[in-house]
This record gives sequence, C-alpha cells and structure tokens, in this order.
Amino acid sequence: MTSMTTAVILAAGMGTRMKSRSPKAMQRLANRPMITHVIEMASAIVDRIVVVVGPDMEELEKTVAPHQTVVQKERLGTGHAALTSMPYVGEGDVVFLYADNPLLTSQTLERLLRARQNGARLSLLGMRPANPAHYGRLVTGKNGTIERIVEYKDASPEERAITLCNAGMMCADASLFRQWLEKIEPNNAQGEYYLTDVVSQAASGGEVCCVEGDEKELIGVNSRMELARAEALLQDRLRFEAMENGATLVDPASIFLSADTQISPDVTIEPHVFLGPQVILRAGCTIRAFSHLEGCIVEANAAIGPYARLRPGTTCSEGSHVGNFVELKNTVLGEGSKANHLSYLGDTTIGEKTNIGAGTITCNYDGVFKHKTTIGNNSFVGSNSIIVAPVTVGDNTLIAAGSVITENIPNKAMALGRAKQVIKAERGLAYQRALKAKKEQS
Repeated sequence: MTSMTTAVILAAGMGTRMKSRSPKAMQRLANRPMITHVIEMASAIVDRIVVVVGPDMEELEKTVAPHQTVVQKERLGTGHAALTSMPYVGEGDVVFLYADNPLLTSQTLERLLRARQNGARLSLLGMRPANPAHYGRLVTGKNGTIERIVEYKDASPEERAITLCNAGMMCADASLFRQWLEKIEPNNAQGEYYLTDVVSQAASGGEVCCVEGDEKELIGVNSRMELARAEALLQDRLRFEAMENGATLVDPASIFLSADTQISPDVTIEPHVFLGPQVILRAGCTIRAFSHLEGCIVEANAAIGPYARLRPGTTCSEGSHVGNFVELKNTVLGEGSKANHLSYLGDTTIGEKTNIGAGTITCNYDGVFKHKTTIGNNSFVGSNSIIVAPVTVGDNTLIAAGSVITENIPNKAMALGRAKQVIKAERGLAYQRALKAKKEQS
C-alpha cells in the first residue's frame, strides 16, 4: 500500500441479546475473544488499528492493547461511533470493521481495500445470504454501482426483496468520512446515527463499489445462537487448515481446536479430542480419543490417551507415552518415558526412559505451596506409589509398588515405603459373619 491505512473496529456494543455481563466483543470463539480475531486478521493488512469501546469496558481495553482505544460515551448508533473515532485516525484510507464480524478473512479485507485503491470513492462489502432476514439492503443504480443502503426496518416491500445485503464493512479516504459523518441525521425508526447513511452521500459524488463476499465469513454475531453458529464455522475452517497442512483428523466434526493450536504434519488426532489454548503438537504424535489438552507441548512421535488430560506447563517429550486416565500438570515427561495408567503427575520433571506405574501420585500441594518432584532417567516407579514432594528420585532407581516416598532416593537405589503386612488367621471369615449378624439385627 502506498499510503497509511487505518482500521477502525466498532466494539462499543453491550450485546444485550447475549444476556452477558461481558461486552459482546469479549464473547469467545475458539478460546479467544471475538475482538482478538478481528484484530489479528486486520493486523496482517492495515498499518494502524483504532478500537471504539463503550464506557466501563476496562477488560476490553486491556484485551486490545496496545492498540488505540476511543470511548463512545453515548451509544447513539454506528455513525456516531465512527464519528467518535475520526480525531484519532489521521490521514489516508480508513476501513470500518465490526467486532461482531469475527470470521472476516484478511483476503476479503484486502479485496475491499484494493477496490478503493482502484478508483472507487467508497468500497463496501456485500453478500447474498440464503436467508436475507433483517440485513440492510444494497440499492443499486442502472450501472450496477451502489446508490444507498436501506436498513430492513426502514425498507419498503420492494427494497426488502433485494437479495444483495450489506455486510457492514466499508473503506474510503479519512477526509471524506469526516465530511459525510458530520452530515448524517437520525432519520430512521431507531433514532440512531447510521454509518450506512454515508453511502448515499458518497454515491452523489462518485462511484460506490460493492465487493461481494461469502456469507460464511461475513455473518454477524448478536446472540448465543449466532455465536454457536460462528463457532461451528470457525471450527470447520481450523480443521480444514489442519488437514490441508498434513494432519489426520479421524473424525473432524468431533474434534475441537483453538485459534492458536499449532499442528505439524503427520499428527493424528482421534475422535472427541479437545485442544484448549496454547497447544503445540509436533510431527508424528498421536492424540487418542477423549483426551483434553491445554497449554502443553507434545513432541514428535509421542502418544497421548485415550482419556488423558494435559494441563498447562506440560511437555511430553519425543516418543513418550501418556495413557488412559492420566493427568499431567506443569510436568515434563522425558524422552521415551511412559505413564500409561491412572496417575496424577503435578509439578514433576521425569527423565528419559522412565516408567511410571499405574496409580502413581505426586503430592505437589501442601495446602499453601506447590512443591517439585524430580525423577531421573531409566527409573521404575511401581504401581500405587505416592511421592510426597519435594523429593528427588535419582537415575536407575526402583520404587516398590504401594510405597509412600517422603525422602530423596539416590542413584541405583531401591526404595520401599510400605506399612508392614500382618495376617490374622481365620479372622476374615469371622469378621464377615459378625457384620452380617449385625445387619440382620438392625
């Protein structure tokens, strides 16, 4: 681009239909606020971003930082919000975007800006949805250019029959926007200042060009139902990208991805897997069915699950195995090491080629502080062991099954921490009979 381009994102709406204490822009898609999707997309194209927020939206302002925020003190419509932003946009082209259009792609935004640079006085995005519903209609002239936008509530029956609908986003020179926005009036059923009213002003002095886009990326999100629809569309997009990049998704529709999930080629993900924020899956690893991962790294050729949970701070090194009903939190499982059954490992570092037996627990929390467990290379932890942190277990060690470990274990040692077994001859049968008699008496 030859001149500065600013994106103004309108995000002041409370989203009354969401019935939420959070602003509409903060509703989440793929584990990320809607506004973050729009900012990330726009950042790839424009030079500067300004976000219009409402009063008392500190959480939203923190989320969009370090981008410029402008407070719309009175919610008098999209035209008023746009006018509020104008002292902060400088010169050059301005494109108005909406926080509740989180599926817009950078490719479509680039087409919108290119249409403006190719001579249109104003370019805007339109679509032809299967159900036009209550979208504003784009009224065209004889030469096919846009003459004006009419909101559904203000449209005549003939205008409502138009299939070309307004998607909301538009681009023009900042100086022209300033002139147009200062002239708009609230002459509509809602008594609001509509940004769409600048279109008729632009058309009176030059060409208004419509760039048509896909309904799937231009839908607005104003309710929980629309949020769910947007989530489904975004998940389809993320799954497609993962498979295009070489991952195998056995049952794509049952796999949930986050916007920042990183999946390398030759990763296999089985059905009903949930990948939360900040998950990295390296080449050749396998995530088996019904596993839940967040904030973790799974290195090459590791195998996770089924029914495993990896919590934040966890790294499963190359060739390691995590089996069914195993939970790892802030833990490093070393190369080739295994924890295959029914274990909790928290705040633990485990070396290479170590085996963690079924039912092992690292007791990392004393009610106030978290404590660290370190287990060395080539060691064996027997089933049903409890390791009370802070403890260091050396290399080539063996912990006997059923042990409670409270002290450090040196290299090559064996540790046993069991209570002494006592056998009382025939006492078991007598005790059972006594219990049955007591039950009968009651």
